[in-house]
Amino acid sequence: MKSIYNVPQNELIEKTALELKKVPSIKAPVWSEFVKTGAHKERSPAREDWWHVRAAAILRTVSKLGPIGVSKLRTKYGGKKNRGVKPEKFYKGSGKIIRLVLQQLEEAELVKKTEKGIHKGRIIAPKGMSILDNVAAKISGKKPEPKAEKPVEIKKEPVKKEEPKQIKKPEAKKQDIKTEQSQEIKKPAEEKPAEAKAENKVEDKKDEIKPAADELAKK
Repeated sequence: MKSIYNVPQNELIEKTALELKKVPSIKAPVWSEFVKTGAHKERSPAREDWWHVRAAAILRTVSKLGPIGVSKLRTKYGGKKNRGVKPEKFYKGSGKIIRLVLQQLEEAELVKKTEKGIHKGRIIAPKGMSILDNVAAKISGKKPEPKAEKPVEIKKEPVKKEEPKQIKKPEAKKQDIKTEQSQEIKKPAEEKPAEAKAENKVEDKKDEIKPAADELAKK
């Protein structure tokens, strides 16, 4: 059988509250519609069945921490009060509510008074423990929701890509190309002196022809 420690505690309290509603001795008083659960609260509880929820929470606390009295339970269900611009201050919970709930649980034979050394207060009774165990068994007996099966992934072996071999071009070719370009650039410079020589020859011939033409003109 599953223990009360192995189930969600919020769900355990909610389910136990439903079971306590069936107990005739546990019922909310008339003034429960208007009262707050402590000085640190600003409003009364919004839930209509908050009395049974608080009774279920106290029953669970007594089963874990018993023997326990009203004073320690007031500290457990207390809280910090918003005091405006002042720092928050801790206030204990309502003792009237806790005391009346314990009296109702004791009347229903779910808890009982006892003394254990220097400690005295209420502890869980067998009847109350059976209610908690049955609720825990119902919660743990729920079938888990079927999870969507994930498609099986077929792991493909990674194909090793061959790295392209870097072909180093010989530097000699680059030098040949550079020399060819330099030779092409130098050729026009070399051709210029030949053209100059040809022009000089033409001028010399002109100089030779001019005196002959002048002589003919004189005759």
